Amino acid sequence: MKKYKISMRNISPYVYLVPSLLIFGIFLFYPFFKTIYLSLYKTNKMGQARLFVGFGNYKDLLTSPSFYNSLIVTVEFVAIVVIGSMLLGLIGALLCNKAFPGIRIFSTAYALPMAIASSSAAMIFKIMLDPTIGIVNKLLKLDINWIQDPKYALISVAVLTAWLNSGINFLYFSAGLSNIDESIYERAAVDGANGIQMFFKLTLPGLSPILFYTVVVNIIQAFQSFGQVKILTQGGPGESTNLIVYSIYRDAFFNYRFGSAAAQSVILFLIIMALTLVMFKIEKKGVSY
Repeated sequence: MKKYKISMRNISPYVYLVPSLLIFGIFLFYPFFKTIYLSLYKTNKMGQARLFVGFGNYKDLLTSPSFYNSLIVTVEFVAIVVIGSMLLGLIGALLCNKAFPGIRIFSTAYALPMAIASSSAAMIFKIMLDPTIGIVNKLLKLDINWIQDPKYALISVAVLTAWLNSGINFLYFSAGLSNIDESIYERAAVDGANGIQMFFKLTLPGLSPILFYTVVVNIIQAFQSFGQVKILTQGGPGESTNLIVYSIYRDAFFNYRFGSAAAQSVILFLIIMALTLVMFKIEKKGVSY
């Protein structure tokens, strides 16, 4: 009887994990392995595996100029989004780091983008960038078709995405700034340090754990951006905004090439995983806790 009680006590923690494991299994693990499985097949229009081709889908992608264009466009997009969203979030957090009248209003305004759906923001942005009635051209006194011009389309989508991601970055950086001891700034001021020196010597090192976390999260989010591309440009003009995520969507649901779309999904997963591993390697050298 005593042995039976001990064994039940050892098993009971795992019983509580069963519901979460079921949810992960249905919505995470099964789709992941099914995607790898489909990437090795040619499929019919219903997405059912019909002809085993092994790594044929991957070979086709790696010899496709369209796929390489998607990679280049995605890297450019991610770079603009990550740098832009982190700068906006950091500047907002620095501005709201001091107590002054109306601080809550400003804090709410800076954090607001995280509460706006990307599809809604894209619709508003599309009107703002309209070449005839858009407020952007009227304020800047320009005549640019921002969304239909290949030179500006990617930048337009990236700026919108950076703004959408800046809200959560603002909260991250605000939390990081609140954990920095104010006394170190007072001591630095007594020693004659100016604001720029304190920012680079005190603020940034103090924010290094938050900076590392936000870089990783923002890179992953940028690679997964879809709604704004779908609404604003649909991968065009030409293929100037054909990000990998949108290429996956177009191959699967327009061209019915589910095997190719699955292979692109696997490649995208490997890219994000490799970048994340590299970031964690760098974290050991550049982050101070």
